[in-house]
Amino acid sequence: MGKPTGFMEYKREVSREQDPKKRIRHFREFHEHLSRDRQSLQGARCMECGVPFCQSGMMICGMASGCPLHNLVPEWNDLVYTGNWEQAYNRLKKTNNFPEFTSRVCPALCEAACTCGLNGDPVSTKENEYAIIENAYEQGYAAARPPKVRTGKKIAVIGSGPSGLAAADQLNRRGHSVTVYERSDRVGGLLMYGIPNMKLEKQIVERKIKIMEEEGVVFVTGADVGKDVKAEKLLREYDRIVLACGASNPRDIKAQGRDANGIYFAVDFLKANTKSLLDSDFEDGHYVDTKDKNVIIIGGGDTGNDCVGTSIRHGAKSVTQIEMMPKAPDTRSEDNPWPEWPRICKTDYGQQEAIAVYGHDPRIYETTVKEFVKDKSGNLKAVKTVRLSWEKDAATGRMNSKEIPGSEQTLDADIVLIAAGFLGAQSYVADAFGVELNERTNVKTAAGSYQTNRENVFVTGDMHRGQSLVVWAIREGREAARAVDESLMGYSNLVC
Repeated sequence: MGKPTGFMEYKREVSREQDPKKRIRHFREFHEHLSRDRQSLQGARCMECGVPFCQSGMMICGMASGCPLHNLVPEWNDLVYTGNWEQAYNRLKKTNNFPEFTSRVCPALCEAACTCGLNGDPVSTKENEYAIIENAYEQGYAAARPPKVRTGKKIAVIGSGPSGLAAADQLNRRGHSVTVYERSDRVGGLLMYGIPNMKLEKQIVERKIKIMEEEGVVFVTGADVGKDVKAEKLLREYDRIVLACGASNPRDIKAQGRDANGIYFAVDFLKANTKSLLDSDFEDGHYVDTKDKNVIIIGGGDTGNDCVGTSIRHGAKSVTQIEMMPKAPDTRSEDNPWPEWPRICKTDYGQQEAIAVYGHDPRIYETTVKEFVKDKSGNLKAVKTVRLSWEKDAATGRMNSKEIPGSEQTLDADIVLIAAGFLGAQSYVADAFGVELNERTNVKTAAGSYQTNRENVFVTGDMHRGQSLVVWAIREGREAARAVDESLMGYSNLVC
């Protein structure tokens, strides 16, 4: 422990965010990070606890507490403080394949479980991670390191999201020959087209893909396995298959008028926006333009927030975000103690921007859509909503909602974006490989296993566990890679 009193001597300091009214003029990342010297002092705040909850990744009350990757947080926090940046990078990469992604998009479960946060401010671990990986690129530590020996085994990974990339990276390190198939025109899956550019600029994804290619991973884009690439052909050509196609079925809203023009799934809206940005800086017009439109977003999660920020950047007249659940408390409640994940109200970047532009929080809680109202041409012109009340079922303990009579309201709406989550794997991929699905429409495996019912076919990521965080996807990819390696070699030295 380099600075035993660091948590008392130094206050938490994080990067500055560009003013909301300025950053909505562009689609670039908007954080101004600390200098290396100032970031080093943040490493000094780490207490290097005897029991480091930050790296535990335990499930408490159904939520993760600490990092699911079991990142060696106290070790590299201390190395940041002492200025041993290369060693900090080596310790970070031991457990995390993609700190360049997690240091930007992870909700920082490590910080929520930080002991410093029990009676003060947690260590700025996420920004320490960012400093480590960006310094590694600047200094050349993050350069390609191809395996020196190849095993002669061939593996196909279907899907290039964070889980597929993690599995491919691990298996390639082991010396297997890995080919990644991606149905889109660019590699990255969720990282490329599911997360807006202002949260994760796409040259960051491309930078890492280039290194993986230099290390020997082969990427094939525009290859929709199960449709234009036959599953049986891959099964003949490869020793093992890893399915990493995500949870790609968006949850729909079944209400009168659903067929109105102007209703889109959030995933389609965000993908079209990023693709048009990358292809032509929006010159091609192949995106949903919200300029001067009244936008209603159904869903209060991260994807809904991304839709808020994207709509505002295009000049929306108004943005309203509808959330079925009650507003979470602003501080921890007594039944949500540390080190549980804090169930508190978070005002994210999109909501901050809405407050700056429109003068109020865009979220409406305990509300659902009753009807989509169309004009004579079939175009959306409004939505009818109703307020909800929530009551606990005495028999099951579950919370159930009921509509509040007389609480109906009509909101002007030119565009509706449905950001209500995802239901599971797309069936055509599962059918092509003959793998079974469970009751949640995820690919079925035994508990703790990544082997499907089909010989030599494994599954990982959201396709296996359902919609989740990037950090969980990386963990799944690492664990699936170990399972594949053991099936091929009889043992594995891959670290999960």
